[in-house]
Amino acid sequence: MSSVNNPTHYGGKDNPLEAIKIIEHYNLGFKLGNTIKYILRAGVKSPEKEIEDLEKAAWYLNREIEKLKEK
Repeated sequence: MSSVNNPTHYGGKDNPLEAIKIIEHYNLGFKLGNTIKYILRAGVKSPEKEIEDLEKAAWYLNREIEKLKEK
């Protein structure tokens, strides 16, 4: 169950900088949370998908920026 609750590509349970801990601490919400998640795991979960992970992070960040511009 630890691969579900504390995946190694996020540093595991003992990592104080595990993605979910940062996201919850700063109350980042869905888009910014996913931005952080994809940045932190870029190239770690699947080294061959590092660029794809960073592109996903940029996609979520740009969605948040556009939302803020509309306000």
